[in-house]
Amino acid sequence: MYNNYKYAARPNLRGEAKSIAQRGVAAIEFALVFPVFFILLYGIITYVLIFVAQQSLTLAAEEGARAALRYTSTGSPTDPARGTAACNTVTPLVSWLGSAICSSPPAKCPTTGPCVQVTYLATCFTGSSAQCITVNVTYPYGTQPLVPLLGGALMSVAVPTKLGGSATVQID
Repeated sequence: MYNNYKYAARPNLRGEAKSIAQRGVAAIEFALVFPVFFILLYGIITYVLIFVAQQSLTLAAEEGARAALRYTSTGSPTDPARGTAACNTVTPLVSWLGSAICSSPPAKCPTTGPCVQVTYLATCFTGSSAQCITVNVTYPYGTQPLVPLLGGALMSVAVPTKLGGSATVQID
């Protein structure tokens, strides 16, 4: 009986169908639901890229430490060539974040892209004569976000200002 009507209808007491005006309801529902789903999707994309960048920096630091360990030199364990080998290994691994800059530890890292710092430790831990090399790779996410931040100060609270990875190896 109700299938013959073009619009949603309700019969009144006399059995006549009366059209119910529902124009604009879909637009209102879309206007209320879209921002919620958009912010949810935006948050997922933002945090996935943050996690990927963090894992990439950690992997690059580990590979740089391995390169410093594998570097064969007739010099001392604190030979600067080990740091160069580590830096040369890390640079292509983080190139998708920007051009990496290798700097010595006392110097400040720039705020334009990844920074690689190689530190030589005279003793790895107290009471040990072993020497270690630590490779730190940092990325200034606060100044160079991978996804533009929405909402100004609201979203900037929820993301880290700096991402980093570190690896330490003991040199024989």
